[in-house]
Amino acid sequence: MQLELDALKAQGYLRSLTPTVSGLEDFSSNDYLGFSRSVSLKALFEQKLQQFPAAFFGATGSRLLSGNTDFADSLERAIAHYHHAESALFFNSGYTANLSLFATLPRKNDTIITDSCIHASIIDGCRLSYAKRLHFRHNDLDDLKRKLQRVQGTCYVVIESLYSMDGDIAPLNAINTLCKEYGALLVVDEAHAVGVYGMGLVQQEGLEQDVFARIVTYGKALGTHGASIVGSAVLTQYLINNARPFIFTTAAPFHQLLAVQCAYEHLLAQSQLATVLAQKITVFKNLMPQSYLSNPGPIQLIQVPSNDAVLKAAKRLCELGLDVRAIRSPTVPVGKERLRICLHYFNSDLAIEQLSRELYPFIQQG
Repeated sequence: MQLELDALKAQGYLRSLTPTVSGLEDFSSNDYLGFSRSVSLKALFEQKLQQFPAAFFGATGSRLLSGNTDFADSLERAIAHYHHAESALFFNSGYTANLSLFATLPRKNDTIITDSCIHASIIDGCRLSYAKRLHFRHNDLDDLKRKLQRVQGTCYVVIESLYSMDGDIAPLNAINTLCKEYGALLVVDEAHAVGVYGMGLVQQEGLEQDVFARIVTYGKALGTHGASIVGSAVLTQYLINNARPFIFTTAAPFHQLLAVQCAYEHLLAQSQLATVLAQKITVFKNLMPQSYLSNPGPIQLIQVPSNDAVLKAAKRLCELGLDVRAIRSPTVPVGKERLRICLHYFNSDLAIEQLSRELYPFIQQG
């Protein structure tokens, strides 16, 4: 183990855990709408918690044993309603949801086609299935079409609506049209879109009835933890009976479920937060040079090739009071190392102006 760690260090790949430095302007977290630090959301949670004095602190077991509750069932019905779906199934985390879906659903003679920039949790889930695995170039419709012409069995096309590392948006309507043409089932991970774009980009585009399954994650804009897979009632029942990460794990505790319920209520009551976030994104774009290729959403990128260079850039910004994180290879391909900038509704225009000014040298280098 030590030899491998030494090799990682020599290559600049070694990771370590460091506490978040307090007092910095947050341009790194996925807390796009500020829910995780919201005083009003915390107050709503504490108020509702008082209504359930008999609720257990822990779940006590898996949902198929002692861990299921009426509250969990009612929350899933509400989630399905919010997302215009027939059914929803709650998971302890987004990683577990993706692992469950992709390790369980595709069979040996099926095909999974993923976008080349798909999240690692989806890749890991697909590796656990026995299906044939293909990927198409990021958001490249022509390459996807070529891959669709090679499929066998049931085909699942898997994309993110808003990409976590590249920050761009999938051409949902065009991909949906291709899936219909070739009889493929479309699966969309909405982790970074929910909250930023209402209940997600699938709903914004009116594609709820066309998309086979959506993964909705609560650890980003909704500021809590956990995830749901929304789709048909048959899909939910199939996962309950076959998804090993769901069957063999302790259920989410009551306070996690309650936090998710409160986050949905807060989202519906505070829709102006997404509008303010969109204004902050516009402020950032307007301050950046014309040569900068901005993204439509809150995730912006500055290419700083090489792990050493991008780490030095992030360190420099930290010294200036700006919390911007370096994304290194192998998380992204070698030569595609980057500063990943997350904009939030609570970032002041003054802080965004400072950020844009300090980023100019790195844009010129990239």
